Amino acid sequence: MDAFFKQLGGIILERWKCENFSLAKFPDIACLALDERPPAEHVDLGAFMRQFLFDDEQPAQTDSDFGQPELIAFSHPRFYIQVLFWLDGTTAIHQHEFSGAFHVMHGSSIHAQYEFDNAQTVTPYLRVGNVRMKHIELLETGRTVPIVSGSQDIHSLFHLDTPSISVVVRTQHDPGTGPQLNYLPPHIAMDPHSTDMLSLRRRQLLDVLEQTGNESYAGVMMDMIADLDFERGFHMLRHGMGHLQYLDQWDAALAAFQERHGKLATGVAATLSEEARRESIKRMRGTITEPDHRFFLALLMNAPTRADLLALVAQRFPDETPTDKVLRWVEELTEITDEGVAALDAIFPQTVEVDAEEQPELFVAALKHFMSGSKKPTSVLKGLSAQDVKELRTAFAESSLRVLTV
Repeated sequence: MDAFFKQLGGIILERWKCENFSLAKFPDIACLALDERPPAEHVDLGAFMRQFLFDDEQPAQTDSDFGQPELIAFSHPRFYIQVLFWLDGTTAIHQHEFSGAFHVMHGSSIHAQYEFDNAQTVTPYLRVGNVRMKHIELLETGRTVPIVSGSQDIHSLFHLDTPSISVVVRTQHDPGTGPQLNYLPPHIAMDPHSTDMLSLRRRQLLDVLEQTGNESYAGVMMDMIADLDFERGFHMLRHGMGHLQYLDQWDAALAAFQERHGKLATGVAATLSEEARRESIKRMRGTITEPDHRFFLALLMNAPTRADLLALVAQRFPDETPTDKVLRWVEELTEITDEGVAALDAIFPQTVEVDAEEQPELFVAALKHFMSGSKKPTSVLKGLSAQDVKELRTAFAESSLRVLTV
């Protein structure tokens, strides 16, 4: 066992015991101990990794797939200390069934905190309501953040560096704070650990129909959506969204779901659209390795407004103008693809008749214009028709860059 974490665990144990193992006081105890002896300053990462690789005397490890990997550095029947490595990790928006604190030992992350208003329980495993971001911040090496169990602490992390490493001091389990829900903005909360094996096998069977090109897929999905309860129907819609869009049956499937469930289904379309947007950004992250560009992706996924995004750029790059920095990133990420000129997933409209070699510069100039909020076209856009400008705006509004244009 690593000596630093053994000592840290011992300090926390003694202090918590003096508070009669109060769950309410554990986050403060964990935060104070991590701030007094920050792992970012006291742990030699190379030595820690080597010790873990060669010394068999380690705490019992879990079978968790949270982290890439998760290492248990200290364990006690009431709490334990994790060291979580993240190579490309982005956590779901989630709450916890445990309490404690986490510390950024290496790297940095975008940390977003949320609230869930007007919650309505549909089943024990699914709720509808309003998921709203409360706060977004940049966490850099050495920062410690408390973890409070239950729905009062809903958050997500987008890890920026490879690797990013977190130290988590956490209780084993806080009774009465479950289930540990994930949140899908703007309207759904769900238990990702609920197991409905019949529904799982049905989704897998639908995959067989999809992958074999069976013409009955859309009809079967429509019949299921019109018949199933809200929870199972939602999961079927979510699972089949991509293929239904490919078959041009998505709008019909949504209409069938809304007809079946009425007002309860109001926020489902927006929720699944937002999930698709986030998944698209995650996929782009898999091909983008430059740290500044990964930071930009994190902001595009999480920043609720252009002002929030630019404020975080200013925090990380205080000597540069945020708007200029963003436009430079967009320019660097603009490329010619099989579909034409693309800035990330924003595709230059084919209906805008501009020479191909002029399109990249025009696309970035158009984004600069939309970011300014001006209604008067710049000199670059003056030669375009009102319809051309509208289509350029739509190209951004329907992409991951949309937060920059509203």
